[in-house]
Amino acid sequence: MSRQRARDTGVEVALRKALHALGLRYRVHRKPLPGVRREVDVVFGRARVAVFVDGCFWHGCPEHATWPRNNAEFWRAKIEANRTRDRDTDRRFAESGWAVVRVWEHEDPAVAAERVREVVARRR
Repeated sequence: MSRQRARDTGVEVALRKALHALGLRYRVHRKPLPGVRREVDVVFGRARVAVFVDGCFWHGCPEHATWPRNNAEFWRAKIEANRTRDRDTDRRFAESGWAVVRVWEHEDPAVAAERVREVVARRR
């Protein structure tokens, strides 16, 4: 696990390039909510939009998640805890007036960027 990149993954960089190509400007890897220890991958501060890029394995993608056979109980608990934390994060941000956009690693960056652009445009 320690060898997995936590930031600036290929998927994140591709999404950021697509967002930039659409003319959007943003901040990366910020903790916009005081007292909430959750780092957002891409932040649109004025529009109050938080974009999280989720890995299919780590966040239990409904389409591509795989369940390891070795140490299965540990991994199921780990991935379910990640999913629970994601739902809690979404709730906390929504209660604070933020829109949360979740992008799966398997999504086309251009399509995901367009989805993000639409949310940002609605909130400006």
